[in-house]
Amino acid sequence: MHNKLHTKLILAAGIFLSLAAHADNIKYAYNLPPSADLQYAIKARQSGLSLSGDATVKWLVSGAANEQKYSVVTETRAMLVGKILDASSTGIIDSFGLAPEKFTEKRFRKAETVTSFDRTARQIRFTESTEKYVIKGGEQDRTSAVWQLIALARAAGDRFKAGSEWNFLVAGRRDADPWSFKVNGYENLRTALGNMETVHVVRAPPPDAKDQQLDLWLAPSLDWYPVRVKFEDADGDYVDQMISNIKK
Repeated sequence: MHNKLHTKLILAAGIFLSLAAHADNIKYAYNLPPSADLQYAIKARQSGLSLSGDATVKWLVSGAANEQKYSVVTETRAMLVGKILDASSTGIIDSFGLAPEKFTEKRFRKAETVTSFDRTARQIRFTESTEKYVIKGGEQDRTSAVWQLIALARAAGDRFKAGSEWNFLVAGRRDADPWSFKVNGYENLRTALGNMETVHVVRAPPPDAKDQQLDLWLAPSLDWYPVRVKFEDADGDYVDQMISNIKK
């Protein structure tokens, strides 16, 4: 049960050697949010059982304006079993926004996996498979993708509105897929930090896919930080992260 649970805490997610091609990514305007540490309370339902825990996300931007770097480090714990997930994304800032160089993930009782963005060879590589993808600019990993979306939202103004879609290629542990985030609209949300107006964004997998749906609630009044993050499977199992504290 615990192995299945920690898989749901991030978006899960080859065999043959290939150099996969994909369409050119769109170059959106972006505005990076300030560095911050975010804490979340977690509620989950797994096979009919209710579980709880906590998560931390450390978002950091450093360096001079023309040599900026970023890092996102997440840690997730569940009651009774302790730490069940460590994930990190590190890289630089380029004309597309976040440009990952390394994505790591350590799941409960499993070896760490590494996804490398080799910007010299212009290839994405995986320790979990022999797949390779051409880097064209704008590609993300499953940890950086949310923060890239936040940077786009901060720059988009009125264009980040209900019905708008924001797309980029996202690499996971063993391959990469195109992701499309659709803006649902504004919603009021009650949190430990008070009631706030949020923008609800959904990344829904294709109808024939088994991937999870990802829902994000971004708070414009709090630099567009994600104050709620929810992963949900087709069978109704879910992990729901609600903000409990933000420290800048």
